[in-house]
Amino acid sequence: MKEVIIVTDPKKVRALADPTRFKILELLRMHPMSINELSQLLNKDRSTVYRHVKTLENSGFIEEIAQEGNEKIYGRKARIFLLKFEADETLKEFKQRYMKVEAKRIYEILTNSKINVKDKETFLRLVEEILRDIEEFSRPIFKKISESNVDIKEVELLHLLNLLVLLNSNELCEKAKELREILEF
Repeated sequence: MKEVIIVTDPKKVRALADPTRFKILELLRMHPMSINELSQLLNKDRSTVYRHVKTLENSGFIEEIAQEGNEKIYGRKARIFLLKFEADETLKEFKQRYMKVEAKRIYEILTNSKINVKDKETFLRLVEEILRDIEEFSRPIFKKISESNVDIKEVELLHLLNLLVLLNSNELCEKAKELREILEF
């Protein structure tokens, strides 16, 4: 399994726009599973789960990694999938939903770490905007990296993201300043 796969093809990303397929990919992060295990965890029938698994497999997110008796075992092709795609009309809603979820996760991480957020709504709005901005200016660079098939490790991805944020820090200064004012470390 690779550590990081950069996904730039909107057709592949469309496979994740379905909440069930997104959840399957999330569950497979814990460990490889069979259709039977996934259907039990999702509380969905096997044929529905099988159809979703095949879509994820055809889109390059998961693969068959073993067979136990009659059951095929599926696993992720990477620990991290970095989604860097141009959102067409069919993917705009998915992208907005994804940014909202990520902003909420960041809020939870900070508050669970005893970092005070003075204004939750402003924080969530700013984080969504910042994530969207970073997404916009990093997409062309990640597209080139993806097309070159360079193998990226998790830590290298973090460094690369930090570098991209630094390169575009002028555009983010005002939002960062506003964000610092509502956070108490």
